Amino acid sequence: MRRNRPRAAGPDDEARLLQRVRPPGWIDPPPKAIYDLVVVGAGPAGLEAAEWAARRGFSVALIERAHLGGNSLNAGSVPSKAIIRTAQIRDGMRDADAFGAPLPNELPLDFGEVMARMRGIRTRVAVYHSVHDLAALGIDIFFGAARFIGTRTLVVNDARLSFRKALVATGARPRIPDTPGLERTGYRTSDTIFDMAELPKRLAVMGGGPLGCELAQAFCRLGAHVTIVQNDAKFLPREERDAAEILSWSMARDGMEIRLNTAVVGVRREGGAKILETLNNEVRGEIAADEILVCTGRIPNVEDLDLAAADVAFEPGCGIRVDDFLCSTNSDIYAAGDVCLSLKFTNAAQSSARMAVRNALQQAGQRHDGSAIPWCTFCDPEIAHIGLQVWEARRRAIPIKSYTVMLSDVDRAITDGQETGFVKIHVAEGSDRILGATIVASRASELINEMAVVMSTGIGMDALAEVVHTYPAQSRALMLAAQAYRRDVDGTVQREPSA
Repeated sequence: MRRNRPRAAGPDDEARLLQRVRPPGWIDPPPKAIYDLVVVGAGPAGLEAAEWAARRGFSVALIERAHLGGNSLNAGSVPSKAIIRTAQIRDGMRDADAFGAPLPNELPLDFGEVMARMRGIRTRVAVYHSVHDLAALGIDIFFGAARFIGTRTLVVNDARLSFRKALVATGARPRIPDTPGLERTGYRTSDTIFDMAELPKRLAVMGGGPLGCELAQAFCRLGAHVTIVQNDAKFLPREERDAAEILSWSMARDGMEIRLNTAVVGVRREGGAKILETLNNEVRGEIAADEILVCTGRIPNVEDLDLAAADVAFEPGCGIRVDDFLCSTNSDIYAAGDVCLSLKFTNAAQSSARMAVRNALQQAGQRHDGSAIPWCTFCDPEIAHIGLQVWEARRRAIPIKSYTVMLSDVDRAITDGQETGFVKIHVAEGSDRILGATIVASRASELINEMAVVMSTGIGMDALAEVVHTYPAQSRALMLAAQAYRRDVDGTVQREPSA
C-alpha cells in the first residue's frame, strides 16, 4: 500500500506565498514620528533584527523592496535544499541493490513535480515570518526601495521615516562576470534557476563554490548532463584540500564533467546551443549547453541606498564598512548579514543581526567573531567547518595538532553505507583547546552543530572524550577523535565497541 504523501503544490501556492511575503494591494502604514529601529531589508538578518527588537518593546519599521524572506526563502537555502533532497532520493534508488533491496523501475523524472514540491515547501516555510505575523508584533512594514536622506532619516515610497537607530540588512545578489558574450547569450543565476519549467538536457555551471557545487550535483542526479567549470585548482576554496578532493571524486562518480583550473573566456550561441569558450593552461576548449548557471560569488546590495547621505562608508564590491561591533561609520547605523560580512550564510546573517541590534539598542558591546559560526556545503557528502583552518593557523603562526577519524572506522557509517568522509578536529598544541573542525559526512550539517556547542562553551578534547554518545551513531566519530587525543596524551587505548 502506498503511504500518504504531503500534498503537491497546487496552482494557488504562488498566490498563498505572495499573501505571506508581499500581499498584492498592500498599503503601507502611516509612519510614526520616530522609530527606535528602522530595518532596511527583510531577509534572514532583517527579519531576525525586527522580531528581536519588537518582542522587547521597541518601535520598529521594516522595509523590503521585494519579498519577505530574502534570498534564503525565495532563491537560496529553502528551494535549493528541497531540490537537493529529491536528487538524493533519486540517487539512492539507483544504489538499492547495494543494500539488498530490489532496484526500482527506472521511470522518467517529472521535473514539474519536483519544482511543484519545492514551491509548496517554500510557501509552507514562509508562514513562519509572514507579513501578518510581523504586523501582529507591532512592526510597521513598508514595501519599496529605501533611500537615506540624512544621518537619521530615510524615505520609502512617499513616506519619510526618522529613527534613533537603523540596521542595514539588504543582503547580496549574484556576482556576474564580465565574460564576453555572456549577457547576449543568456544565463541563469540562483535568482532564476528555480523558475525553470523543464530540466535542461545539458547544464553548464560556472563556479565551484558552495552553491555551484550543490546545484551542479543536484541537477546531475535529476538527469541533466552537467559540466562544472572552476577557475581554481579545487572546488570550495575555503575548505581543506582533502575535503574538496572527496567532493570532486563524488561528483565525478555521479557522471559530472569537471573542468578545474579552467576559465570561461567567452560565450556564444550556435544554433540552439550555448557555447562556453574555455581556457586551461593555454589550451582552448568548448562546452555546449542548453542552460548556463552562473555561481561566481555574491555582491552586496549597497548602490541604491544613498549611503553617502547618511555618512555611511562602503565599497561597491565589499559592502558596508563596519567595526567589530557591526557599527558603520555613522554611530546610529549598523549593518548585518551579507551586506557587510565575508561569510554569506543564513546563520551568519541571523547571528550578526541579533548582535547588531543588541549593540545598537542596549549598548551590549558585543564583538562579532565569525570564527564561532559553522557553515556547510550541502553536497553528497556534506562538507562542514567551524573555526580555524589549517592554513590560517600556519599564517598566524599558531601551532596546532589535528586528530582525524575516517568514517570507514565508524560503525554507524558502515551500516549506513556512508563511509566516505572524515572528522578532523584541530587542537592548540600543548593543550586540549579546540580551535576548529572540518567534517565530511552524509550528516556533516548536523555533526558540526555539536562542535559549535563544544567550542562555544569551551569544552576541550579531554571532556569531549567523556561525553556519552548514542550507539551506533555517526556523531561518535567526534568522541573517537577526542579519545585519539587522549591516547596521544596518556597512552590509554579506547576503541569503538562492537554491538
